[in-house]
Amino acid sequence: MTFCGETIFPGERKKLPLPVPGSLPLEAVCLCGASPGRTLAVTAGVHGCEYVGIQALRTLEKLLDPAALAGNVVLVPLINPSGFYAGARQVVPEDGVNLNRVFPGNPEGSLTFRLAFALEQALYPIADLLADLHGGDCNEALCPLVFFPVTGAQAVNRASLEAAKSLTVPYRIRSTAQNGLYSWAVQKGVPALLLERGGQGVWSEQEVAACCEDIYSLLRHLEILPGGNPPREQVEIVQAVYEEAAASGFWYPAVGVDRSVRMGAVLGYLEDMQGRVVQQVRAEFDGVVLYHTTALGVRAKDPLIAYGRP
Repeated sequence: MTFCGETIFPGERKKLPLPVPGSLPLEAVCLCGASPGRTLAVTAGVHGCEYVGIQALRTLEKLLDPAALAGNVVLVPLINPSGFYAGARQVVPEDGVNLNRVFPGNPEGSLTFRLAFALEQALYPIADLLADLHGGDCNEALCPLVFFPVTGAQAVNRASLEAAKSLTVPYRIRSTAQNGLYSWAVQKGVPALLLERGGQGVWSEQEVAACCEDIYSLLRHLEILPGGNPPREQVEIVQAVYEEAAASGFWYPAVGVDRSVRMGAVLGYLEDMQGRVVQQVRAEFDGVVLYHTTALGVRAKDPLIAYGRP
């Protein structure tokens, strides 16, 4: 296989630079299988405080054996290094921009836009499937889930959905996003998923192992590894609501993640400094809570809670 102009030979593992215009390169790990097949690209660390996926790719980098692969794997464990080391929530610290909102990128833009451009140029041409690993940020509690696209070409949507069904997460969510790393890949004809595990600024060996198993599931789904996958039990979310703060204030969630709620139920409320309720969030339909903000203080337009209709 060839990655960023470098050749990786069958049975070989290489760490290679992923060039970023006007900045230090990112590090990619490329594994070329002993026999030909499809290519899985997996990314993590778009948001620097979402640790489970980052650690999962560091683990898989050591565990995956190129000699056992029929195809190729490209891992990019840390896309936003400065955000990771600074503990920056959701953004690239150099310009304060959320990388998962700026695709397609711009080689002449600020660092976040240049990162987006670099990732598109390096990963989209080589990937038969792209999986972008996320989680709840340091201020979010989250139930494991996968987003799959419904706004791409029919064949791309279908391939993404079939890949999503192979994962061990309990929920899969229809997504109409188009400006993120995985969702722009879909617009460019690459099947892709966004997988979420963990949150609240912590990680555990158990969560990392579960994330690794999901990547193994994708490798078996693509027949890069043999064996196939057993049937998975998943609930598909056909409609989701993402509530945001109407103003800066104090946020009090009333329900936990993975909890069923009835239409009209209070999901949480926002108070101002004087203790007045300035926003009450109620469920618009019967559904299940997917994630919510755990921080007491929130800014206007910050995410508060997400719930979905099965």
